[in-house]
Amino acid sequence: MSNWKYPGLLLLGVGVSNIGAWVYFIALNLIVLERTGSAFAVSVLYILLPISALLTSLWSGSVVDRINQRRLLVMLDVARAGLVFSLTLIDSLYVLYAIVFILNIGNTLFETSSLIYMTKLVPETSRQRFNALKNFIQSAGFILGPSIAGFLFLIGSPETAIVLNAGALLCSAALLSVLPDVRQATPATSFSLQVILSDWKETFQFARTRRYITLVYAFYALMIVLMSGLDSLEASFATIVLHLDESTYGFLVSIAGIGIICGSAINATFTHRLSLRFLIQFGALLTPIGYVIFATAASFLTAAIGFFLLTFALAFANTGFMTFAQTHIPVETMGRFLSSIHVVQSAGVILLTALIGFYAETSIRLTYTVAAVSFLFIGGWIVWTVQDRTKRHYYTTETDEAIKLSS
Repeated sequence: MSNWKYPGLLLLGVGVSNIGAWVYFIALNLIVLERTGSAFAVSVLYILLPISALLTSLWSGSVVDRINQRRLLVMLDVARAGLVFSLTLIDSLYVLYAIVFILNIGNTLFETSSLIYMTKLVPETSRQRFNALKNFIQSAGFILGPSIAGFLFLIGSPETAIVLNAGALLCSAALLSVLPDVRQATPATSFSLQVILSDWKETFQFARTRRYITLVYAFYALMIVLMSGLDSLEASFATIVLHLDESTYGFLVSIAGIGIICGSAINATFTHRLSLRFLIQFGALLTPIGYVIFATAASFLTAAIGFFLLTFALAFANTGFMTFAQTHIPVETMGRFLSSIHVVQSAGVILLTALIGFYAETSIRLTYTVAAVSFLFIGGWIVWTVQDRTKRHYYTTETDEAIKLSS
């Protein structure tokens, strides 16, 4: 238990921040809709996310790899708390968009730096369980966040929820501030365009020499791109094609949340029974099968089965791919490598979402089905790649050794 003292605090900080983020995002949607009465104005909030992630990922890895990650996480939480609170004082829609854009930059930096800090803080033997617990907490936020937001809207207003989110970020900063400093000594470097370009060259060199590692993690990025594109049609498919009302669709989303919670709980409970290879293959294959079931659904029950299966399997994929990255990507260059992948990933999300939206004007079901089946073929490719017996050593971690010893 003593070995889990600091990882436990880190999980608590991530959980508080994650629940607050859901409350904030729902409240922000309502605030923009209330002020403008425009659905397009709300959709701009969704467009800002991948654009900011794309622009930030071009340089964020160079920054995150070279500075104190724990200190950066605390500073980001405090800065985001201030910016979130300022949203309640802003009347101009354009200023609000600008602040949200800056917040998205902070979120991208936080995501990358927290992964590096987790890798340094958590021993290799505990990473798989830690990642499963992190998934569990984040998926719990998926359920609790909207529920808490709804309760706050009943007793207060969206602005009240925004203020409480700022408080949640400050609580997260307080928790992170008591964690140990795990920074490795690095030479001082002044940041410049030349440094960033040099880092990109180093990243490309790593990708060329570690092609298999790059390929496997690129598969994960491709899965996220495909899921983002499919999820952009999710509400339209459920309401227009399946004729579900808003409350029924909300229940369907809750089933998806239950699916990822169950999957994460199983991952955390049976860590020493689930190999890294199994996690990746199971998640990569069953996630698109869930989408295909949903795409071909003609009733709520079939749609619910598909939703539950895809999020249940996604929990395995998230844990597997994340543990793989932490095991094989050197922590001193992890920020730069992941940021380079995220640049391509963000561009892919923007392009695929636009493409799917364009073709959905003709037929939502056909577009969704073609995308889901394409995802299934990619999942099969991932399974085939991971199954290669000559690559077994990539999936032999200290956790896997523990599995052999216990069996």
